[in-house]
Amino acid sequence: MAAQSFVIKTPCSSANIGPGFDVIGLALSMYLELHVTVDPPTSSSQTCPLNCRITYEGEGEGTDEISLDPEVNLITRVALYVLRCHDQRAFPKNTHVHIKNPIPLGRGLGSSGAAVVAGVMLGKEVGSLDHLTGERLFDFCLMIERHPDNVGAALFGGFVGTYLKPLTPEDTARVEIPLSEVLPAPQGGIDTGDRPPEPPVGIGHHIKFPWAQEIKAVAIIPEFEVPTAKARQVLPAEYPRNDVTFNLQRIALLPVALGQSPPDPELIYLAMQDKLHQPYRQTLIPGLTEIVESMTPTTQPGLLGVCLSGAGPTILALATSNFEEIATKIIKKFEKNKIVCNWKVLEPADGTTVVRTK
Repeated sequence: MAAQSFVIKTPCSSANIGPGFDVIGLALSMYLELHVTVDPPTSSSQTCPLNCRITYEGEGEGTDEISLDPEVNLITRVALYVLRCHDQRAFPKNTHVHIKNPIPLGRGLGSSGAAVVAGVMLGKEVGSLDHLTGERLFDFCLMIERHPDNVGAALFGGFVGTYLKPLTPEDTARVEIPLSEVLPAPQGGIDTGDRPPEPPVGIGHHIKFPWAQEIKAVAIIPEFEVPTAKARQVLPAEYPRNDVTFNLQRIALLPVALGQSPPDPELIYLAMQDKLHQPYRQTLIPGLTEIVESMTPTTQPGLLGVCLSGAGPTILALATSNFEEIATKIIKKFEKNKIVCNWKVLEPADGTTVVRTK
């Protein structure tokens, strides 16, 4: 077997963008990278579990959040799921996956979605599964991460609208399917010896929206985590009809508003308002309400709109200028609650790529 060497590069993402709860995602220019080598076996080759050695650098390095066991690590568990659906029980011998991850964990920037997408792509590449198209890879992603906004953005790139067909209990009951939201508990992805069920065809779809090139995303990242499961627990089981109508009106405007050049600050600010998730998550994120209500295009030149990024706690401010000034104002509001933050200016990013060096 000839040596292989390649790099998988997957962007982080922001979901919802205000009213687009579980529907809209935006790929952003901070990247999870997998540097993968597969060397021919030799007499001195080190034996590793499932033929895969993992090394890691970046966010969460050295903590219990990051496992170097290929049966536990989300990226390799996802890759194994793809491989086992194609009768490959383990990685090729002498596989080394070096993970470089600058994406903060549990901050609403799609760290688990990026891991799922990178893992599916890893399975395709090491398994030589060249028949798997982007749309079919999306099906695999959605068996593991049931929210299409983050994985759709991370896989395809850009500003995307997504939807997920309902899955039957039979589609989701098998323990061989790894589920991203239960991590770090190793639920799913269990090797029972049976071939896992392949995903139904076409369970998710996406469409790319235009994005005005003047618009950048200022990400203000607090130094604490909000687990997605916890952020969903605070949401109600039912919503008032007026609140649903409020969001539907704005989601109809948002993709058009963000694609217009030059951008219309007042239109974008109104289109980014939400009543379905942000008001309920303010209990988990001190200062959220004040930030969303006080930061407007009228009070802050260059600002277009402010929203919670995914489940939070990261705040996403869309803007055309004055990025540092906008970030500083939001950070000062967090400081009132003794919350430390850092910030980055990010741009819309292309989707996941694979570059082969051997």
